[in-house]
Amino acid sequence: MYEVLMFDGGVYRITELYELVEDIGGFVIQKTQIQVMITVTIAIPAEDRPVIEAKTRELGGKLVEVPLAGTEIAVVGPTLGRHHMPHPICDIAEHLRRYGAITVVMGLARGKGRQTAQISADEKAFIEEFDAAVFVLGNFADCILKDKVRLFEKIEIPVAVVCGPEIASVPNCEALVCGIGRKVERMRRAEEIAKLEEAARAVQSVVERRRGEIDEDPLFVHPAEVKQRIEGLELVQESLRPAPIVLHLDGLRVKVPYEQVREQLCGVDVYGRRLCDIATISPSRLGGSTMIHILTKAQVASRDSKAGI
Repeated sequence: MYEVLMFDGGVYRITELYELVEDIGGFVIQKTQIQVMITVTIAIPAEDRPVIEAKTRELGGKLVEVPLAGTEIAVVGPTLGRHHMPHPICDIAEHLRRYGAITVVMGLARGKGRQTAQISADEKAFIEEFDAAVFVLGNFADCILKDKVRLFEKIEIPVAVVCGPEIASVPNCEALVCGIGRKVERMRRAEEIAKLEEAARAVQSVVERRRGEIDEDPLFVHPAEVKQRIEGLELVQESLRPAPIVLHLDGLRVKVPYEQVREQLCGVDVYGRRLCDIATISPSRLGGSTMIHILTKAQVASRDSKAGI
């Protein structure tokens, strides 16, 4: 099982860290350099963490826990209007980024009003491209339990719900955080920041359960390994979008149009196989992007047996 950590320190002798990560079978996920300081997100085998900790001390840096690194999470509000959206949802999304997640904020087209709130098939399919979804609802328990629960009752990815009233449980979700309702200002007070921490921990627990399920039937290859092989493609390097490759728990999002990049992606070599033989490549509903879902070892073995390999 891989553990994701972030090195925070200077660029001096940083290549020694890269070489050590490679030697123990880990991967460099992302590098961000500002003058002589650098942050490096790495995925390493959990049992080799003491080795990385020793090298970090030697280099004068520090290791930071980023439990949500390598995930992309949708933070969903009933609408984009001021009635529901601005402050709590943006604060939650920002706090999840501090835990290492890539977040996307979205509002539903017909979420305003308890009787008219609904989610379309397109919106559902878009949300299901992410590793998890956080639904941020309102201040009225009756509205949430009788009407708003249908917004996520058929979502097939893990769902966490954040709401204002104290509710014992909400159906169709894996985590519930109460005490964050509609607000007209940013969440800055100590008790509000504690609630943001609670929401982040709830999402972390949801993601960890999903990671555990994946470990029971491991992927054929870790998404970070695929990232290393495709980030050198010309179309990927030419992409001007921030973070042109985003890691998911079971794959990647490549921010290049599917029609342009599919053939190049399909031909990428991964341990002697083409990428399209060990993964599904499909267009994303997030405009101009391509989704890669890596198959499990069992699925690849099943394909091989059917093909007589």
